Order: sequence, then structure tokens, then C-alpha cells
Amino acid sequence: MAKRITVDPITRIEGHLRIDVEVDNGHVTKAWSSGQMWRGIEKILVGRDPREAWSYTQRFCGVCTTVHAITSVRAVENALQLEIPVNAQLIRNIIQTAHAIQDHIVHFYHLSAVDWVDVTSALKANPVTTAKLAESLSDWPLNGPHEMKAVQERLKTFVGSGQLGPFASGFWGHPAMKLPPDVNLMAVAHYMQALDVQNLANKVVAILGGKSPHIQNVAVGGVSNSVSHDAPSVLNMERLMLLKGFIDKLDQFVKSTYLTDVPAVGAFYLDWTKYGGGINNYLTVPDCPQDTKGTVFDLPGGFIAGGDLKSYKPITTFNDEYFRDGVAESSKHSWYTGEKALHPWQGETEPQYTDFQDNGKYSWVKAPTFYGKRCEVGPLADVHNGVAAGNPRYVKYLNQAIGTLKAVGKLNDVPLAALQSTIGRHAARAVRCAVMMDTLKDQWQKLVENIGKDQTTFNAPSFPKGEIKGVGFHQAPRGTLSHWVVIENGKIKNYQAVVPSTWNAGPRDASDQIGPYEASLMNNPIADPEKPLEVLRTVHSFDPCIACAIHMFDNEQRPIVKVKAL
Repeated sequence: MAKRITVDPITRIEGHLRIDVEVDNGHVTKAWSSGQMWRGIEKILVGRDPREAWSYTQRFCGVCTTVHAITSVRAVENALQLEIPVNAQLIRNIIQTAHAIQDHIVHFYHLSAVDWVDVTSALKANPVTTAKLAESLSDWPLNGPHEMKAVQERLKTFVGSGQLGPFASGFWGHPAMKLPPDVNLMAVAHYMQALDVQNLANKVVAILGGKSPHIQNVAVGGVSNSVSHDAPSVLNMERLMLLKGFIDKLDQFVKSTYLTDVPAVGAFYLDWTKYGGGINNYLTVPDCPQDTKGTVFDLPGGFIAGGDLKSYKPITTFNDEYFRDGVAESSKHSWYTGEKALHPWQGETEPQYTDFQDNGKYSWVKAPTFYGKRCEVGPLADVHNGVAAGNPRYVKYLNQAIGTLKAVGKLNDVPLAALQSTIGRHAARAVRCAVMMDTLKDQWQKLVENIGKDQTTFNAPSFPKGEIKGVGFHQAPRGTLSHWVVIENGKIKNYQAVVPSTWNAGPRDASDQIGPYEASLMNNPIADPEKPLEVLRTVHSFDPCIACAIHMFDNEQRPIVKVKAL
């Protein structure tokens, strides 16, 4: 007999997400993904100056801040067909890649690793043999027995005090946990170390962006940073070398620890290469523009149908008609008026709440499609498209991750299809993080070289009379992000954001096709219905950011929260 399980809220994510599943004979047979807040930023933006939109949209979320700021100005710039100075492109690229690296590190170690790592088991580990294991996998300098022993002692202090601190409320001892104590201790040690490492990426973002989160330096037309090799009060070589120091330390951790830990842990969960694949249509967009017009990119984008790399069709410029014409959103199963799939420039955001209806409306998230197909976006899509495009960075780091998996798991072969899974999604994110590291270093070097011959960072926009339309996109940490703006006589007439977690977390669409979260949960095993760890594993593998997909708005303008600064 089928049993209904509701997990509400899904924790260790941004925003409010509810997941319902029906379980029969120990496996998921039905699933519903429901965003539990309404996003109203689009309504707030109507009638405003387009040059202000970036400041509002990066308030979608406290995590995905830089991505919305940059994508918003790109949308307005696209409507104006405004060229952007190369220095501004490079500064934006450095900010967005550093942000992605920080996001990926935090997601694995601090938001999802405890779905796989039994923290309490680490107390049974031998720090000496743990260090030997860690040192056999990488040259990370903090893998020694002294470091492992210190981490274990900190854990003992947590347990001895009766409080596990950040490790409280885990499903410790769950039958789905499989790691040996030494691997658990290694993972916990790297969890602790990653807390310091991820902050280095935040410093890169803050130095260039003015603050983090919520950068202050972007503008329609470029950035507000002044650049020079030697002027003391601007972005000069002294500050750039400070950034270089942070970047080098990040590079060491990502390449020798993150890219190693994920396949090493995955080797003990090979059964999870059979679960969580879901929808294998993969959509990405090109990013890190290298020229003023957005026609040359450092990173590729495209669409793959059915997981077949041979079906790869590239997306090549900010004016790419293939991408622009293919996106639509449906509200048939979302708490908005209307059911027909609409292109974002015609998109509507009129709320119509009906309560949770299994076969009706059940989410504040809309359901996007690309030429009528549901798509997964994010690192798994990114790696598939990167490999299909023949990008050497993706090929290199995917092969490195597979090599570690084969060595630890004693495997002869790992097919690409294994990547299309819950554990494969984590592997893809580690691969992408390594790609982002090389990209970050490359963009830094290009900026250093370019400011020697050009100090331009801004081209002033001018808004014409009449109506213009634009789309800006960015391959954000969680996947394909696009902002769509209609401007009339210099004011915003319509604004829609189609964000990664809208693509992935969306409910059934106008044709009743299920979305990526829902599809990925189908046939997942559930060992204990009272502790549905497996549901969390698969949903967390997408790194949900539901505040970007939905948002709150009170049309009576009543206070929602009050904060007092002491």
C-alpha cells in the first residue's frame, strides 16, 4: 500500500520548499515539488528606471546575489544593444566565477555532505589511518594526523556537551549511511577547513564588488571600478596581487581536496549512480564574455536532448535567437492566473492561490520549458554541454574525477551515464568548480594585461522612445539564469526572471510533464519512511535556491519583518 511522505520544509537550502512523495514497496512512485512563497519582485519593478533593476533583483536572495545583479544589467544592455568595455566584462567575470567557487564549496561541504557522511561515526576513526588515506588521495597540506586528531577532539567536545552544534538533527546511524569511520573523519575535517577556504572567494567578490553579499559596483553600461596599474585609490596592481593570493589558495583546495573528496565518497555509494537521473535534457548558456558585444565567450553553452552528446546544439551569443525564442513558462499547476505557456516577455505574475491540489495548482514556482521540453539546468547540464563542446577544461577535470572514482572504487570503467544520477550531480559540481578555478585565474590574467593599454570601465546608456526588449543570461552556480525586460519610454513595462530553481523545482507544466526535481525522485529507494534521508539526498544534489524561484509581496504594504540595529 502506498504511503504519502511530506517533507516541509526541506532544510539546508535557501527559501521554502515542500516535497511530497508516495512510496510503494520501498520506492518513490509519485512526487510533487512545491515552492511555498510568492515571488513579487516583477510587480515591484514595473514602472521603474531599468538602471535600478539590478539592485532590486539581487535581493531575490541572500545567496544568489551577484548572479542577479549581473544578469539584470545584461538584460537592459541587450535591449539597448549597448557595448560593454572589456575591463568591465573581465571584472564581472572575476566576480561571478569567484562567487560560483564559493557557492560550490559551501554546497558540498556544508549543505549536502551530511546526507552522506555520518558525523558521529568519525569518533570511531583512527586519526593516523585517516591521515594516511587522505594523503594517498591528495597533497592538501592539512591532511596530516595532527589535523585529523584535532578535528576528532572537537567532535568529542560537541558530543560530550550534549550538543552537536552544526551537526545536530542529522540522520546519524541511518541504514543508508555507508562510509567507514576513517572516511567520515576525513570528510568532517575537510568540512571544517572549507569554512575558512570558502571565505577567500568571498573576499575576491567583496574587494571588486564593494561588499558581499549584494555587490555595489555593477551598472548598466559596465562597472563603477576605476582601474590603473599604479594609482593608489583605484583597482591597481597591489589590489590585484592581493586577489591573486586568495585565488591561488582557493585553487589548491578545489583541485586537491574538493575534486578528490566527491569521487572518493561517491565510490562508497555506487548504487546512487542508478537513482536521481530524472530529466536528461540539459540546457546551459555561454558565459564569461571576452569582447564588448558578447559574441566571444570563455565558457560554452548549448542544449542536449535525452542525454545524447551528439544532439548538442550550441548557444553562442547574447543575441542568440535559438535561446531567445525557445523559453516559455506555464502556470497551469502554479498559483498564478492562466494556464497557457507564455514567453517571458509576455509573462504574467498574477497570484491565484488555491491551496495544495495534487492534480491542480500546488506551487508558487512556474514551469519553464525549452521548445516544449522540460530541462535540467545546473552543473550536470554544464559538464555535459562542456564535454560535448569539446572544452578541454571540462574534459580534463571530468577525467580526473573519474580516475579517483575508479581508483577508490576499484572499477574498470565508469560510463558517462553514471553521471546522470544523484551522486553524479555532486561529481559534476566538483568538476565545474575546478573549471571555474581555471577560468578565474585566466580572467584575472587578462584583466592585468588589458588595463595596461585600456582603463575604460563604463559606457553610458541612452534610452530611446518607444518599446524595446532585452534578455540577459548567465550560467549561474545552480544553472541557466535569464532576465527578460520590456522597456517603454525609458521605464520597465514587464520584467520576468527565469531562474535555475524555476527550471529544476517547477511543478507539472501545461502538458502535465513533471519537472526535474519530481522526475529525479521517481524510483528512489526509501529505507525508513519516518526518516526519508534519500529524498533529501536527491533534492539537495540540485542545490535548491527557492527564494530566487519565488518571493513574498504584500499588496497592503504591511511590515513583514522588523530588524533593530543595536
